[in-house]
Formats: sequence, C-alpha cells, structure tokens
Amino acid sequence: MKAKVIVIPDGKVCDYIDGKFRNDTPEEYVRQTIEKRLINEHKYDRKQISVEHTIQIGSGKKRADLVIFPDTEIEKTQENIKIIIECKSEKIEANNAKDGVSQLKSYMSACPNAEWGMWTNSKEKFVFRKYIDEFGSTQFMDYNDIPSADGNLDDINRPKRTKLKNATDDNLLFTFKTCHNHIYVNEGLQKQPAFFELLKVIFCKIEDERNIPKPLEFYATSEERSNTDGQLTVKNRIDKIFERVKKDKKNAKIFEPNDSIKLHHRTLSYIVSELQKYSLLNTRIDIKGKAYEEIVGANLRGDRGEFFTPRNVMNMVVEMINPTIDEKVLDSSCGSRVIIMTTANSSDRIRLSSPLLNNQINNWCAV
Repeated sequence: MKAKVIVIPDGKVCDYIDGKFRNDTPEEYVRQTIEKRLINEHKYDRKQISVEHTIQIGSGKKRADLVIFPDTEIEKTQENIKIIIECKSEKIEANNAKDGVSQLKSYMSACPNAEWGMWTNSKEKFVFRKYIDEFGSTQFMDYNDIPSADGNLDDINRPKRTKLKNATDDNLLFTFKTCHNHIYVNEGLQKQPAFFELLKVIFCKIEDERNIPKPLEFYATSEERSNTDGQLTVKNRIDKIFERVKKDKKNAKIFEPNDSIKLHHRTLSYIVSELQKYSLLNTRIDIKGKAYEEIVGANLRGDRGEFFTPRNVMNMVVEMINPTIDEKVLDSSCGSRVIIMTTANSSDRIRLSSPLLNNQINNWCAV
C-alpha cells in the first residue's frame, strides 16, 4: 500500500495534534513545540487534546490554544477541562494585560475543573495549579510543570533516574532558551556571561546523572522554588555538585578551582526545575548538538566569528564523500562534532578521527 503524501501549502504548518493546516507564525511555532512535548514527553493521547478550544467566559467566548481532558472517552465540555495551555510569540510579555498570564488565569477560573495551566512565549514559562483557599477564593500556586498523563506529581518535584525524559525535536532547545533568557533578564548579565552561568548548571546536571547509583540531587521542588529558605537549600545542593565538577580532571581547563555559580538562589532554583526532568546523558547527540549550537551561536558568533555549518550542508557533504568502511574521516574544523556524528550514522564501522575539541564542546557532546 502506498504511503499517503501530504503537501503542505506555502506559509502553512500541519498541526501535530489535529492535522489541520495553520498559518506558520512565531506563535504557531511555540504551540507546535508544546504539542510535541505533550505527546512525546508527557505521553498524552492526541484524543485528550483539543486545539483552539472554545471557552465561555461570562457572555463572551474565547479560544484557548490547547486544552487537555482527563481521558479520551470523556465528553469534551468546558466543565471537563483539566489543563489549559496558552502559547504566545516571543514579543508577548507575561504581564501583557490582554494576552499575558492574566488571560490564562481567567480561562482557568471559568473552567471549574481546570486544575492546571501553563503560559509560555518560548522565552518564559509559567505553570499554575489552581486551588480554593479557606475563604473560598480561587488562588494559583506556582509549579514546576504540568503533570504528565500518568498524573504522578512526585516526578514533577523530584524525578527518579528511571523517570528522566529524553528530549525530542526542539524541546531541549526550547528549554535552554527559556533558561538562558531567565538568567539574562533576572541577573543583569550580558548574554555571553549568562550563557557561561547556564553552562555551569548544565555540567552539574550531567555530573549528577553520572553519579550512579546515588539518588539524583539535581532537583528543585515546587515548594522550594516558592520561598527563600527552599531556594537556598537548592543552591547548597547544586554548589556541592559543582565542587565535584571542578575536581574532575576533564574539566580542569574549563573551570578554575575558585569558580562558583554566580546566580541568585531564586534564579538557580528556576533553572534547575526546568532542566531536572531531562536525561542529558541519554538524549540523542544530534538533539543536544542542535540545542548547543543554537545557544552558542546566538551568544558567540557575532563578536567571535564562530559559525556552525547548516545541517542540510552537513548531510550533503557526507553524502558526497560517501566514506567506506576502511576509510578515516577528519573534520579539521570540528566544533560540536555533528559532521563526525553524521558520518558515524552512515556506517557504524567507519573509523573516525578528529582534532582535539574545545573542552567545553568536547565534554558536552561526549555525553
């Protein structure tokens, strides 16, 4: 049977949930990224998710970007909505009176069983859990993330090794950008220093994953994020991991013995909570490489003249060379090692060689 070919019109994208063609806009890119995360990471069924779902608010009607229902069989009414997600372009700020976080909260308030909500513009992400206080008023508590399909809240606060998720598509890039922007906005650092502070935290994440069989210590619970004492507890945990990072001989040329993570404990708690659910060791190298290239490129290529070869060019080069089993491949301008990895994927028996990589990139890609 022939595979069905779908031709996507210019200026359109095929929605990942319902297959409809939608305008290819910056806001739509954010929504499609979140949709892929819901399916591939949170393991929701497509039948649980409704796109541009109508919500009655007073005498008017609004359309929520994404809503999630408890199961696939339940009637998709406003009363049964469990999670509401609003996706915006980078230009929309969270405090925007019309399209910001307040819009999401108004949608949640209008849906009696919508316990969870998320607002994101790809630079920032806010997650809320709705509850009724002792006076009968609706309140919203900040949370690390929305629950996955299994509803286990423990994994949101302190994931176990067996529950770490492999990043897919652009989701790791999405997370890195959110973390980097959070540092840039809240710490008063220029983009390059902000990037190197993020790099320290990434090294801590990798070190913690390697520290088998001890329990993971790279985490920040929602409760810890919400108060100063909890944030300081998180900082103390991460500082201990960073001391192990610095003692590793492989990192001797990257970090000085007196280096420290120069982030406010509130900022560090946020960054940790965003990264903690992923396995950086097990996520495919090409996804890590793409995320790394985008973040490095955005911060270093302008003033240092560093550029990364486009992926389609890499594939073309390897196809043109067409290396055989007994040949060696030398990438004389090896950066994030993607050409080498592309070549390796073409034959698992090709012998590879590369020059000594920049220590930061070498350690990042080696995981």
